[in-house]
Amino acid sequence: MLKIYHNPRCRKSRAGLDYLKSRGSEPEIIDYIKNPLTEKELKKLLEKLGKNPKDIVRIQEDYYKKELKGKKLSDAEWIKTLVENPRLIQRPIVETKNKAVIGDPAENIDSIL
Repeated sequence: MLKIYHNPRCRKSRAGLDYLKSRGSEPEIIDYIKNPLTEKELKKLLEKLGKNPKDIVRIQEDYYKKELKGKKLSDAEWIKTLVENPRLIQRPIVETKNKAVIGDPAENIDSIL
């Protein structure tokens, strides 16, 4: 079971998907922008990543810069924010049964293949 949380409009996400395919993998592709994660799904993914919610926030996003920069949010508040604003989640994220990794750069994916 290999999944990639993918945004087809993102160059880095496309590079991660191409990298997987070049390694002979055919992952399940989850467009998490069109089909946002639930809080429960995001919590499980964070566990597999071994990261806190703030660790996977894309700080270069305009929404982050205008609305969130400098704010002190709890993990629960970050999770709620990420679920409501999936563009804030770093991408791509590649997930196996027991582990996940942020595939930027794409070579990071090797650690779970």
